[in-house]
Amino acid sequence: MAATLQVSISLNKVELSVGESKFFICTAIGEPVRLEWFNPQGERIASSKRMALHTESSRSRLIIYNAIIEDAGIYRCQATDANGHTEEASVVLEIYQRLTFRDVQSPQEFRHGETAEVVCDVISSPVPLVVWYYQDREIMEERHSRFLVLANNNLQIQQVTKADEGVYRCEASVEARGEIDFVDIAVVVNVPPVLSVFQQSFNATADYQESVTFTCITSGSPDPEVTWHRKGQKLEPSEKYMFNRMEGGRSMLTIRNIRQNDGGSYTCKASNKAGSQERELFLKVFVPPHITQLKNVTAVEGGAAMISCVADGEPLPDISWKRASDGQTFVDGDKSHGGRFEVRGRHGKSVLTISGVRLSDLGRFDCEALSRIGGHQKSMFLDIEHIPKFLTNHTIFYSWEGNPVNISCDVMSNPPATMLWRRERFTISAEGTANIRVHAAEGKSVLEVTPMSDRDFGRYNCTARNNIGMRYQEFILAQADVPSNPYSVRLSAVSQRLATVTFMKPDSHGGVPISYYLVQYKEFGLQDWRDVKSHNIQTTVVLMGLEPNTTYEVRVAAVNGKGQGEFSHTEAFQTLPIREPSPPAVHGQRGMGKAYRLGLVKQDDGGMPIVEYIVKYKTDKEEQWMTKLVPGANDFAILQPLQWNTRYEVEITARNVKGLSEPTFYQFFMPQEPDITAESLFSGLGLGTVVGLGLGALLLLLVVVDVSCFFLRHCGLLMCITRTLCSKKTATSGKGKDMEEGKAAYLKLPLKEENGKESLKPDTIEIKVHNDNSILTKPDDSRA
Repeated sequence: MAATLQVSISLNKVELSVGESKFFICTAIGEPVRLEWFNPQGERIASSKRMALHTESSRSRLIIYNAIIEDAGIYRCQATDANGHTEEASVVLEIYQRLTFRDVQSPQEFRHGETAEVVCDVISSPVPLVVWYYQDREIMEERHSRFLVLANNNLQIQQVTKADEGVYRCEASVEARGEIDFVDIAVVVNVPPVLSVFQQSFNATADYQESVTFTCITSGSPDPEVTWHRKGQKLEPSEKYMFNRMEGGRSMLTIRNIRQNDGGSYTCKASNKAGSQERELFLKVFVPPHITQLKNVTAVEGGAAMISCVADGEPLPDISWKRASDGQTFVDGDKSHGGRFEVRGRHGKSVLTISGVRLSDLGRFDCEALSRIGGHQKSMFLDIEHIPKFLTNHTIFYSWEGNPVNISCDVMSNPPATMLWRRERFTISAEGTANIRVHAAEGKSVLEVTPMSDRDFGRYNCTARNNIGMRYQEFILAQADVPSNPYSVRLSAVSQRLATVTFMKPDSHGGVPISYYLVQYKEFGLQDWRDVKSHNIQTTVVLMGLEPNTTYEVRVAAVNGKGQGEFSHTEAFQTLPIREPSPPAVHGQRGMGKAYRLGLVKQDDGGMPIVEYIVKYKTDKEEQWMTKLVPGANDFAILQPLQWNTRYEVEITARNVKGLSEPTFYQFFMPQEPDITAESLFSGLGLGTVVGLGLGALLLLLVVVDVSCFFLRHCGLLMCITRTLCSKKTATSGKGKDMEEGKAAYLKLPLKEENGKESLKPDTIEIKVHNDNSILTKPDDSRA
């Protein structure tokens, strides 16, 4: 008899949380031919990844992996025997959701002033109870409160502010299971940027290495990023632009080395997560005036000249003109110099018009552009073309046969003129003839004529031509003659050995300049004349070396290139006889110490040399004179020794062979004796001299001390040197202490002069060191 079929499952009822896994064992007693599992929907369960079946003859295991809510229900295990009889057992599976926070973000960011919803997505089964906490206090839903817990468990904050920032706790609980959990959420409130500027408009001057700094002050949360823009382009750091960020939200843009094209608007932009804000700043660039166009102009004499000057700058400059030759200025609207000069200007351009151009208008004109920013000046040159003009009215030249003469035709011309010489309608070629040559130079043509006969004298024509016109000038070559005679011969300042001859120039120089005057003189009654030439053409000649008390005759003739003219009338004069000299002139000068220097100036020596000066002097309180004889060739006398603080009277007499002059009287005063102190001694010396004297004195003192130690204590540098010399001498001779008496080592020490310098005079101290160590000192024989 077959056994009764029975089925059992290891568990009757199971609670399982979502995500957990569980297995169930089904056991059959009897003779089952198959075991099968059915899900809550009544469907036979086939083995899969999430639900696995392991079946043996009388036993089957069902494994549920990662359970989900839909897995809940009654699972049946059914056993079938060979007769088709079935038995089954069941198990109840309950699935519940544990508390789970799904993708809760922290921090959560919101924009200032908006309605913020702090998300806390929590699930469980049954539905959890959610409570919010802030700063350890439960958020209660009160009337007019900005905080509200929504049906989805999220926390709503109306008009959120920076003060609402912080950590909020979302706490969920399931009372049925005693399950509780929480999550902390950081709330961040972003504040849009607020941007302000200290100064919105700036001024700068171009091309002066100037810099301008724009400053923006920003606030916001998070801290805004500040960028600078120009013409829609973001500015980047460079040599032109420098950026700096300071405390207090200050952002600065520095524009370096301002140029004209740097002017315009700049944008400061502040941005963060909450938004952005912009402010516009302006840079006004002033540009110093700059003259961009000014050219040299060439005009024709009598015509018109238009000089244009163009300048730019910001603001546009005013333009004026100045003529360099006389400093005359011309400004816009001016009409001057009889209406010849007129200035018209507009939009940075000025035109100076000169009507009836004259040669005096030639030269430099300065254009000056001036604004409140500065000024700029440039110069141009007005060149004037004109017909040739002859520069000299000297048209008559003199010469004689065989004497070459240069006839110079000097011309001023622009452009340079071509010059030709004509003689009696015939052109003189540049190569010239046998006695005529042409020399050309800039602005002149020289005709060299060597007259050979009367035919070479006469008229010569110089023609000058350029593209403006032609002119000619006529020259006359006349025959020259010797000068006429000078007249009005006079004698003045006649002395024993000198006489001055003056005369008037001759009426005619013969057509040739006078070279010099020939003055002849002789003793009365003699035949031979002596000649004296004037210096150049001076009409005064001094005759020297005359004999005293002698009558002379004198006459004068003029000499030019042609020859010597006739002599003037002869004049006679007599030199003065020899006499005593005139009193000498005297000037005094304080000498050194108790001496006084008298300067002697010789006056008229009376015709004979001064033999001597007799100088007599005494104090104003004495009666007796002291006498000093000074040779006549001297120009000074030294009086010494004199007394301090005393007035002296002096008589000076000059003597020649004829006798004595009248005396010259002179007085002078000797000052008080100076107080010679150390300060006065060194006050006239420089620092180097004083230091040198000090070092010299110190060195002298060291030498004296060393010598004293040598004599008194047998020690010191001198003693060391002496012993060294003696020991060397002893070793060389091999005689030791038996050195011959009288042998000695000599050491001469230089003395010091008063000025501290060493003097190697013969009057040195001589020190003899004998072999018995005795010392003998004596002055040198040459000592006084």
